[in-house]
Order: sequence, then structure tokens, then C-alpha cells
Amino acid sequence: MASSRAVPNLPFRRQRGQRSPGEFAAAVRRAAREIGEHVACDARYIGRVEAGEIRCPNYAYERVFLHMFPGLTLTDLGFTAREHVRGRAARVPVEQTAHDPGHSEISEESDVLRRAFMTSGSVTMAAATLGLGGTAAAAVPSIPAPRRIGDTEVAAVEAAVRRIRVLDDRHGADGLYRQAAVPLRGAYALLDAGTATRQSTTDRLHSGAGELSISVGWLAHDSGRFDDARSHYAEALATARVAGDPALEAHAFCNTSFLARDSGRYREALRAAQAGRGAAKHLSSARLLSLLALREAGGWAGLGDRTNCEQALSQAHTLFDRGPSDADPEWMSFFGEPELEALEAQCHAALGDWARAARHAYRASVLQDPHFTRNLALYRAELATDLARAGRPDEAAAAGRQVLDLLDEVKSSRIQGMLAVTARLLLPRRRSPEVAAFLERHAAV
Repeated sequence: MASSRAVPNLPFRRQRGQRSPGEFAAAVRRAAREIGEHVACDARYIGRVEAGEIRCPNYAYERVFLHMFPGLTLTDLGFTAREHVRGRAARVPVEQTAHDPGHSEISEESDVLRRAFMTSGSVTMAAATLGLGGTAAAAVPSIPAPRRIGDTEVAAVEAAVRRIRVLDDRHGADGLYRQAAVPLRGAYALLDAGTATRQSTTDRLHSGAGELSISVGWLAHDSGRFDDARSHYAEALATARVAGDPALEAHAFCNTSFLARDSGRYREALRAAQAGRGAAKHLSSARLLSLLALREAGGWAGLGDRTNCEQALSQAHTLFDRGPSDADPEWMSFFGEPELEALEAQCHAALGDWARAARHAYRASVLQDPHFTRNLALYRAELATDLARAGRPDEAAAAGRQVLDLLDEVKSSRIQGMLAVTARLLLPRRRSPEVAAFLERHAAV
């Protein structure tokens, strides 16, 4: 959380020692991988911590820092106790939040954006944008001139993006989509105010709002709301074009390609992936180009073009093998070897090569850190479908039961739809005890 009265965090600065902010950020990312966390720490984040702008890290960073510096507490590292930063929201009893973690944590970021905008501009606009209704607006006799938007407001937008990604990793999209739309409206209301203190602040606000639009679009996408997702991705692309932000443009095209493929519009998926590669070519991120090559491969596979699909897959592997870099966008923290294998599995499945698809889906499922429940469930659901189509019903049923074991934690229409397909494919083999056990549990769910 940013503060207008930031005090430099000297204890944290001492932990960095002689390393540059970029080198220290790389060490943070390595420590995160050691414990199954995904953080996209960069030199700017380290600078904000050392400047005292981040008084208390989010939960993912907290776990990473405590792992890096065993025996030290957050206070020892110069941070403020969470309850003193979060205020009243932190005093909600645990049992009240445990049942719906997505709701409480998204609401927290929404409140940050709501407070930021209500103090920075038109109360009437804020009430309409954040869905507060007409009563609050009508109670305001006049509209004050907006004060200029600064780092506090932009940091709230960026924090909302990170929180949504963490919650999606762990719980899936279905329970988050409606809540996530609230901070998105607040972010674009801030953009409409157009009163940032510096051009760099304006640039960060455009980027943050665009990334937030993509995150909300992904929640819509994963929960089966394809029209909503298409609208959010288009909004992000428009924001990128207005701001001249090639990184945001590449991200928007990447997700647009994925959505088009899922919607059966394979030529659109291909064109969007190629446009994304054009936007990303000067960003110095081999991993981003690798992911876009995989999106292109998915488009070729949907069109039944095996030759071009294999060529794009080969390019994706070559680019991936160059390794990560500091230029990799923060949102790509999900893209590791498991996702590479899973996307390749989807290509082979689209080409009807079920045995090969199953091999890659299996590799994705065993490589995936179980901490990221949603992706683990997704990869196992892909594996179950591929095995069923490959004529291996007992193995498919076993994989399907593993997915069912995770559905208490994961709410994703995409995954539920994949399981429904597996169940239909296995129905003719229901005399098998393995298959019968899966079908019975699936019907109950």
C-alpha cells in the first residue's frame, strides 16, 4: 500500500547489500519459485519497498520474504504490521472470510480504489462508476474540482491486478468475476479524470487499467462469459493503442487469440497471435514470444494445418529455452514448463492426435506445483479428456476423479465443462468399476 508520508525502509535496504535492485528482484523471484509462489518482482517494486511506499507486502510476498530471511519477521524487515495498514478490514474474524476468500480480498482492493477516486474527483461520477447508486450522488450538493492523481491511486490499480491473479490461481474464475468488475470500473473512472501529476503516472495508470481489464476479461473467459471477455479484451487493446503501450497491446492480442480459439474462430486466433508477436518483437522477452507462438500454433491446429502448427510449436520451444529475463511481463508468472506442455497438448488434441496430447497433458499435470490449484485441476481435466478419446477409459476415469477432488477449492466453468465432456465420452464404458466410480461422483457433483 502506498502512503503520502512514506518513510524509507532502511532495514529492507540493508538486506539487499551490494546487489542492484534488479539483481535483488531476481533473487526474490528465485526464492518464490522455491516455495511454489509466483511473484513478478522487478527493480521498480524493490525501489518502492525501499522508499517506504509499500508499508506491508501482500501475502505472496510475505511468504517469500520470510523464506528468504529465516528467523526475521516482517517488522524486522522494516514493514508495518498488517493490521495497522489494512485498518478495519483486517479485523474481520477469520471464520467470516474463510468461506469466500475471493469476495473479501477483491472487496478490499475495490475499497482502495473507491476511496482513491472519491477523494480525487467527481463524487457523482464515482458513485455511478462504482455502482454506488443514485442516493450517494444526490446527497452531494456540488462537485469539487478533482485533485491530481498520483502514485497512491495508481498503486491501488496495480494491487488489484495482482490480487485478482493470485485468487484466480487458487480458486478459479466463477466466484471472482462479479467482484473483480468493481475495481475495473474504478480504474477507468480514474483514467477519465485525466489529472495525473506526471506523464509517467499517466502511463502507469493506462497500463494498470488495461491489465486490470485483461484480468477481468480472463475471469469472464474462464467462467464461460465469452462475449463479456471479448469486450474486456477489446477495451484493453484500445487502451494500449491510445497509450502507445506495446507490452499491453501484446498481452491483449495474446488473450484475444486464446478466446478466439476457444470460441472456434481459428483464423481470428491466428491473426491475433501474429499481431501480438508483432507488438512484442522489440520487448526483449523470449518467453512472451514463446507464448504467442503457442497461441499461433493453436490457431493452426484448429484450422487442421499440421505443418504450420508443428513449425509454430518448434519456434515456441526454441524461444522458451532461452529462459526467463527481467524483460518478461509481470502477468506471465503463470507461464512455465507446465503451461508450455498443456498448450502443446491442446494443439495435438485439436489435430486429433489423442495419445500425443495425453502425453503432454500428463507432463503438465506432474510438473505443475500443487500450490496453484486451478491450473493443476485444468491440466488434469485436459488429461482425462485426452485419455478418454485415446481409448484408455480407466486412466481417464482416474484423472477425472483427481479433478473432482479439487472442485471444492476451484470454481471454473471451463474445468467443469471439460469434465462433462469426459463423462459423456466414458458413458459407453460404464461397466468398468473405475469408470462407474467416476461417473457416479461426477453425477453427484
